[in-house]
This record gives sequence, C-alpha cells and structure tokens, in this order.
Amino acid sequence: MSTPQADCIFCKIVAGEIPATVVHESPTVVAFRDLTPQAPTHVLVVPRSHYANAAELSAGEPATMADLVDAAAAVARDDGVGEDYRLVFNTGTGAGQTVFHTHLHVLGGRPFTWPPG
Repeated sequence: MSTPQADCIFCKIVAGEIPATVVHESPTVVAFRDLTPQAPTHVLVVPRSHYANAAELSAGEPATMADLVDAAAAVARDDGVGEDYRLVFNTGTGAGQTVFHTHLHVLGGRPFTWPPG
C-alpha cells in the first residue's frame, strides 16, 4: 500500500481533513461528487492509498483497481443512470490530469458523443 502524501488534496479528502460530498465508501475506495461537474452525475472514485495514476495503481494494487470500477458501477446505479455512464481516467498533464492521485471520473445523466475531447 502506498503512503498518503501530505500535499495531496485527495489524500486529505480520504482522511476527512477536507470536506467532500461522499456518496460511496469501502475499505479501499472513497467516491465523492466533483466540485465542477461536467455532467449531472460526476463523481470521482479514488483509492484510499496514494498512487499518482491508473497505471501505478494497477501495478501496485490490482485488486483496488477493480474496486474502483465496482464502486463506479454502484455510484451509477445509486444515482439512477443505470448502465449509461462513462468512466474516465486522465493520466498525465497532457491528458488533463491535474491531481496526481489516481481517480476515476464517473459521468452520466446526459448524452455523450464519440470521440470525446
């Protein structure tokens, strides 16, 4: 398990040091509403352990990576979007990652087009 980082906003949310609207918790993940939602449902699912991105989490704790996806499905179900939702990992600054703690965006409640971006 990776150690929490003192300067990481998501580590602080997981620790309860910064308030967030938490919608799902498990022993390995925390899910909370995005402060600047891009869809009616926009929730971030983060591991309790600190990894900079999805690839690092997958290599370090593959079971927790699966837990993120399971939690995302539960969030979508609980928010009433059913099976019509998008899951997004941004990895690296060039892909739009701004917080370097793995986080999975759950987006739903509106139509999406392809390709994104």
